[in-house]
Amino acid sequence: MTELAELHARHVLTPWIAQGGFRAPVLVRGEGSSLFDETGKKYLDAGSGLVAVNLGHSHPAVAKAIADQAHTLCYSSPAWFNDKRAILAEKLSKMSPWDEGARVFFTTGGAESNDDMVRIVRALTGRSKILTAYRSYHGASGQSIELTGEDRRWTGEAHGGAGVIRFFAPYPYRSPFFATTPEEECERALAQLERIVMHESPNRIGALLIEPIVGSNGVVVYPAGYLEGLRALCTKYGILLVFDEVMTGFGRTGAAFAGERHGVVPDLIVFAKGVTSAYVPLGGVMIRESLAKTFDDRPLPNGHTYSGHPLAVAAGVATLEAYEAGGIFARARDVLEPKIRAGLEALAAKHEIIGEVRGMGAFFALELVKDRATKEPFVPWADAKSAAPMKAFFGALRERGVYTFGRFNCVMFAPPLVVTEAELDFGFEAYDHALTVLANG
Repeated sequence: MTELAELHARHVLTPWIAQGGFRAPVLVRGEGSSLFDETGKKYLDAGSGLVAVNLGHSHPAVAKAIADQAHTLCYSSPAWFNDKRAILAEKLSKMSPWDEGARVFFTTGGAESNDDMVRIVRALTGRSKILTAYRSYHGASGQSIELTGEDRRWTGEAHGGAGVIRFFAPYPYRSPFFATTPEEECERALAQLERIVMHESPNRIGALLIEPIVGSNGVVVYPAGYLEGLRALCTKYGILLVFDEVMTGFGRTGAAFAGERHGVVPDLIVFAKGVTSAYVPLGGVMIRESLAKTFDDRPLPNGHTYSGHPLAVAAGVATLEAYEAGGIFARARDVLEPKIRAGLEALAAKHEIIGEVRGMGAFFALELVKDRATKEPFVPWADAKSAAPMKAFFGALRERGVYTFGRFNCVMFAPPLVVTEAELDFGFEAYDHALTVLANG
């Protein structure tokens, strides 16, 4: 192990894992869809970092905007107005799904944005309860970890989770409703949810928060009609519909936001990651104007030292301009989506351990199984001790010069939106090798 790797292992705590014995490449540079470690080895970034680096690494226009801003103004209190903050908020409003426009409260990331969303919702509605799905991840801060449904909340819950009500969302491949068709899955999921709403009292529920496509928990694309059904249910009972677009926003699914691909308009949008291509930490809550104007006469119940930080919003302005100039969103939909789907489905035709390929835009996952007939997961879900065999898969990918990540038996394929077709082919070949290694044990 190199001196830098030793230094990192000795002094840095790495998220979500036991620290002992863990080692990883020391990354020192990025360019386009590639990462380079301290030895000069090149890796295809097939995970866009953590589904965040939508523009690829070291985009010159964004890097220049950050540098220029650093030489101009590095900090401005959020109580003062700021030029780049205003420009970015206007761009986001125009990008939003609301004809009436939107206002934006800026944060430093997705978890903080979900925390603030809850405070905003409760201030807007006077209702305390928030509905969230079990198969979800909304962050690891005090409130957002309570909103999260999956196993990462288990060790930190039961402190600030009052009012969080969970439900099962559709998962057609492993139906929690014993459905046999996507239509049946959708119908039963919505019926179960409405039953929960009635038991929790609709006039006590402020919002329903959902990832319009499940993110790190397997990229589950909901069946047709489900998000439309959520919209109708929320409208019926006066509940605000909130889309967590932290992973799915800014072209990842082939549109500005995933809700657009589904034709469903929420009331609030939580965003982060792709707004700056992750170059500088930035997140926020977009609120449609008819709701946001509530705070013209009432104090906004939120505030942070780094809200709308000049370096971050300058990066955001340049990032959105680069997306537009490069036609990046349409490219993800029209070029990358069919190419990625075809490449992964070809792998599924070859490897029996692939139970399902699913995704949209440049946001895909493989679900790995021991047996396609029984759908037994290759490793058990939410059992970290049993997930050890997957290390062989990720190790084989790394040997072939590819990085990605996954959770238990689900593996991501979500490269930067600027990835070339040749790079995609390189990635498919590496996945082919790693799947062979995994299947042969």
